[in-house]
Amino acid sequence: MTTYGGRPDQARRDAVTVEIGYALFSAAFATAVVCGAIAGPALLFDLPDTLEKLLVKVGIGIAPVLFVARVVSVLMRFRQDSAQADRTGTRPSRPDRTGTQPSQPGRTNPDS
Repeated sequence: MTTYGGRPDQARRDAVTVEIGYALFSAAFATAVVCGAIAGPALLFDLPDTLEKLLVKVGIGIAPVLFVARVVSVLMRFRQDSAQADRTGTRPSRPDRTGTQPSQPGRTNPDS
């Protein structure tokens, strides 16, 4: 995690910056989708006043809770993955991809 002089290396700082951006963007997107699904019918259709107000209030009320929950869950998962990488000295394992390049140089997959 550290390089000469005890400063964090640039790759780690970049990874943290990207993960924070992803957490904020995905939380905003998830919040917009869920709020739109809850409050959308009240805005699109002619519903009774009480139901319309209730749907809008529930949509607005759930937005900050969902936003914070998404940001925290993404950042906690990143923290666990980076802690595992620090312990083992390697990146966390990712699932194998099917159709990867063969191990023999000069050969290609038959589908390519």
